[in-house]
Amino acid sequence: MHREVKVLVIGTGFSGLGMAIELKRSGERDFVVLEKAADLGGTWRDNSYPGCACDVPSHMYSFSFELNPRWSRMFARQPEIWDYLKRVADKYGLRPHIRFNSKMSGARWDEDAKVWHVSVENGDTYTARSLVAGVGALHIPNVPALPGIESFRGKAFHSAQWDHDYDLRGKRVAVVGTGASAIQFVPRIAGEVGRMTVFQRTPPWVMPKMDRSIRSWEQRLFGALPFTQRLYRDFVYWTRESTALGFAVNPRIMEFAQNIARRHLRSQVRDPALREKLAPDYTMGCKRVLISNDYYPALNRDNVELVTDGIAEVRENSIVDAAGVEHEVDVIIYGTGFHVVDAFDYLDIAGKGGVDLAKQWREKGIETYYGITVSGFPNLFFLLGPNTGLGHNSVVFMIESQIRYVRQCLELLDRHGADEIDVRPQVQARFNRHLQRKLTRGVWTEGGCKSWYLDAQGVNRTVWPGFTWRYWMRTRTVNPADYTLTRARRTKLPA
Repeated sequence: MHREVKVLVIGTGFSGLGMAIELKRSGERDFVVLEKAADLGGTWRDNSYPGCACDVPSHMYSFSFELNPRWSRMFARQPEIWDYLKRVADKYGLRPHIRFNSKMSGARWDEDAKVWHVSVENGDTYTARSLVAGVGALHIPNVPALPGIESFRGKAFHSAQWDHDYDLRGKRVAVVGTGASAIQFVPRIAGEVGRMTVFQRTPPWVMPKMDRSIRSWEQRLFGALPFTQRLYRDFVYWTRESTALGFAVNPRIMEFAQNIARRHLRSQVRDPALREKLAPDYTMGCKRVLISNDYYPALNRDNVELVTDGIAEVRENSIVDAAGVEHEVDVIIYGTGFHVVDAFDYLDIAGKGGVDLAKQWREKGIETYYGITVSGFPNLFFLLGPNTGLGHNSVVFMIESQIRYVRQCLELLDRHGADEIDVRPQVQARFNRHLQRKLTRGVWTEGGCKSWYLDAQGVNRTVWPGFTWRYWMRTRTVNPADYTLTRARRTKLPA
């Protein structure tokens, strides 16, 4: 099947659905949303491991135009967030626009016709004036190439591909990694497995989780008087926003939060040797800050062992650590996160002159304009693209800033009767010089650790360096002078 559309959106997580809603609210109906899976939801569909939950307060982790007064907990769990996304899609009538089981296999820019030619793995093809990639960065599991893993005879899976049919009861379980996913599923399964060995490379900073059930009277209040929920949402937003001072302005400010985390560790782990293994030696924020009330207690269990020596070899029924100790295991569960910096390497996108986007970024470094547009790739827009991730607030806030910006770019095309909008290379270069100057002063670079925020050269390609309100201000209106506008016959238009 071939179809021509004005706008083609990729993905049905918060980004893709948010873009589709923005298009409909602006009066645009000629768009299609491609979804690789059989249902919508993005990362909240894929990640269904035990204990999966958001680490941003529920009332901030939702669209500002579609508040949910019925959140059951301060930090919503995966089924509830997924259900929220499905309800939003139904309310705004998005399903007729979605093509499920349709994974994009490639996109090519046609310089003469000024359109994107997009191919789908199922054989469908599309011609689109504009292409919006709402794929995000948390969708490609990072499975480490452990030495000897091919010889392992047991079960192995990543937390994002949890095998719910596999019975963990009484099993000897190896958990590789201690990131955001692991600290959620480890406490949930520690009580049912026979023995658990947790392999830790770098201890995370873990803060107390201020979680509780939301009382029924609070839900009724938020439902009857929406302004009260907005006031509470604003309070949560500005409280979390203030923590950016420690991330981007002065890492020494983090000392206050570090003291809270140290007290949390001391109060929950009595064994001095275990406590020492769990104590980070880098500045908080250099790696992702985690929140949990039950991770440390799970490590105190008699059937749980924390190994910090690293993995030297995987054998048929065991893992040998770097100290030479052999640990017999039946199943390996990877809590090793996702390909983040290189998440876009998997997108086969060719822009002007047939330039391959992934190759260009590998060879010259990842550069965009506000994480949304890329010079030389006209009419292509990213949502939650490079350097728009966060360590302190809700990415949904960033998504809403971006979908507004994309909508304005599309309106700019219509208003000028143009077929192509492309960010000027000098504008993009100037933005990235300023961006990297700010990032080098932040905790991500000066914090004394190596994290998935950084690429192979140690350059931060992941997070936004500072306050989200500043990002909102800078992207609230498109500056036409930042772009070249062109008709299909290559007649340049005045900006």
